[in-house]
Amino acid sequence: MKGNWHIVAMAVTVSIITVLASNYLFVACYIIWLGYLFFKRRLRKATFLLASAFLCFFLLYTPKIQDSQPGFSETSLPEQSFIGQISGPIEKKPTHIQFTFEDNATNQRYLVMYFRNDASETLNSSHLKSGATCEFQGVPERPNPSTNPGEFNYRYYLASKKITYQVNLNALHDVTCTGQDLFHRFYNLRENLSTYIDIRVSSNTSAWMKGLVLGDDSAIPEDTIELFQRWSLSHLLAISGLHVGLFVAFLYFALIKLNLLTKEKAQWLILFLLPAYAVVAGGEPSIWRASMMVVCFILLRKFKRAFSYTDVLSFVFLLFVLINPYMVYHVGFQLSFLVTLGLLLSQKWLSNSNSLIEQGLKISFVAQMMILPLLFHHFYIFQPLSVLVNTLVVPYFSVLVIPSMFLFLLISPFPIINVFDKLFSMAQNLLLTLLTFFDDYVNYPWTMDGMAIEFVAVYYGLFFVFMYYVQNKDNKNAFVAGSTIVIFVSYFVAIPYFSPYGVVTMLDIGQGDAYVVELPYRKGVFLIDAGAGVSFPERTPTNSKYKQIIQPYLKSRGVTKLDAIIITHKDIDHSGSFQYLAEEYKIDRIIVSDYYQIDQSSRDLWNQKNIAVQRVKQGDQLNLGGQQLHVLAPMNEKGSPNENSIVLLSEFGGKSWLFTGDIGREEEKELMRSYEHLSIDVLKVAHHGSSSSSDDAFLEHIGPEIGLISAGRNNRYGHPTEEVIAGLENVEATILRTDKDGAVQFVFTQEAGTFYKFLP
Repeated sequence: MKGNWHIVAMAVTVSIITVLASNYLFVACYIIWLGYLFFKRRLRKATFLLASAFLCFFLLYTPKIQDSQPGFSETSLPEQSFIGQISGPIEKKPTHIQFTFEDNATNQRYLVMYFRNDASETLNSSHLKSGATCEFQGVPERPNPSTNPGEFNYRYYLASKKITYQVNLNALHDVTCTGQDLFHRFYNLRENLSTYIDIRVSSNTSAWMKGLVLGDDSAIPEDTIELFQRWSLSHLLAISGLHVGLFVAFLYFALIKLNLLTKEKAQWLILFLLPAYAVVAGGEPSIWRASMMVVCFILLRKFKRAFSYTDVLSFVFLLFVLINPYMVYHVGFQLSFLVTLGLLLSQKWLSNSNSLIEQGLKISFVAQMMILPLLFHHFYIFQPLSVLVNTLVVPYFSVLVIPSMFLFLLISPFPIINVFDKLFSMAQNLLLTLLTFFDDYVNYPWTMDGMAIEFVAVYYGLFFVFMYYVQNKDNKNAFVAGSTIVIFVSYFVAIPYFSPYGVVTMLDIGQGDAYVVELPYRKGVFLIDAGAGVSFPERTPTNSKYKQIIQPYLKSRGVTKLDAIIITHKDIDHSGSFQYLAEEYKIDRIIVSDYYQIDQSSRDLWNQKNIAVQRVKQGDQLNLGGQQLHVLAPMNEKGSPNENSIVLLSEFGGKSWLFTGDIGREEEKELMRSYEHLSIDVLKVAHHGSSSSSDDAFLEHIGPEIGLISAGRNNRYGHPTEEVIAGLENVEATILRTDKDGAVQFVFTQEAGTFYKFLP
């Protein structure tokens, strides 16, 4: 088996992919390949049998996450009593506390949460400890599913951790707990170290120290984390092999050079300290993978056994998935093992580098190419220039930043830390300025909503063929294979530009409107409204709807530029997300009515971003990417944002569409008088289904076949009202509404189209 453990690891990987994709083609191909190797006597019988056994075992052992109730639960479960143990650390967030709880009676896992009543509330959670036996009462609830394309699926995320229900506590003191486990000491040490770091250094340095030493990036600004994500630098924020290597090297050097321990005893101490550090540093898969590989190498050396790096990586991989098969759903697990595998397989090519710069470029290239399909799948984006940026930034972190963070922790009791603190802040600000420059001026991302698993397999096949030719210095065939990869990936990125299908999407942003129009052949992309949530009591827009729904949707559709944004009126539930869109996307023009009052902050932002402002009135005609939109209203100043809403008439997929903003019944009467023969197939129902609009006479006048209603679930306004629903039913209109159906999409060609609901 020596040197062939990767064959077994491949068998397990094939089983996992087969279960996730529900496609046994991968198993068939692997069995054929395995049989070929065996009959050609290139594989021993023991390896063949073991690989076959693991293949069959993991086909049954790998869990498949399925949601038997994909929509919202209409019935709530009764309050229950829970007795069981806290599993894992107590996570303390600015707004709440949460922990994972395993119930003794059912062996089911729950996410238990308590939210602050107000920002000044002191949370006393000292009785909550890992491993403690606790008792409390609560109502189990199913987490909300995602209701939009591209939206993060929180229910699926919890299910990947074997959690089906969450419980919200009324008060922390309602939970009575006794005892703790060994892990609590490590979690407590982590918390104490975090507090100590906050005291000893500035907030900027503290955020990076906690992120790079303790694996807690919660204090790093969100825009910095997103900047690192866009440029494929997120791996620098996750503790992994580099951090573990530095930790082991420093510890080993200190113990030996200071004559504290012999080499033999130092190695035994490291064997015990590494798992402890993995827990203190957050216990993410990347650090466990690196720690376990070091532990394996030390043990193999002690027992005088020699195994290849690939064998050891395979051991650790098999150990992970055997202990916790749900680990395969963890993004960090996937990225960590893929990058490590790619670097190990490219050892020969990497070692032939003539300089550190050349080697850095090669390492960056292999790492980025290995995770490219995952970047598209999880984040929808890949920056081709990230290979160059990684080459510049990774050495800086490897040689300076990460070692400095460990050093700062050691010298933090001494006054000299203040000098290093300031120097580090200056250097880090310079780096972020450089990255921001790249982000502003050389930002040319490739975006798409991932590839089907079959095409991912083809991609890796092409990449391995390319690397085979590269390592064998067959430049001609390497060029052909590399060009094929570029064409292959480019095809998926360019699909929208060759597709005859357009899409009109009514996003589910709750109590607000956001319509995204994508024309066939990507001739144009524009928005009609983009609402936001509201913070109370200030009544200012928040970025939650944009970050959680609008931005992910645009990324998943490969949208990097907007031809226009039409703001029907100024209410936050229709216009609140425009400032966030303007900050991130190139927008050609903002379209508003003659009666729209532009505030100074919006005017300054639009001028700064070079966004043209176009005002429209009744009778105007808009041409967006060849799509004609007729402006039917406002006809005159009404003195109210709702009544001044822009009303648009257009045609998509052979159907006439009327977008009505938040107009009222008087404006509907004006439309009937001005347009006596107005007949509509699809009506964007005004004001979220409020009874102030959608008069029976108006509905009978236009005779819609489809009524689209964007309204929040269980909203306090009672939208859509029974009166409006009855009126639409009286004209036999099919009603599609976001509070029941989630996002609604109309996929169309020039002649026809079909409506699809996101929720079943």
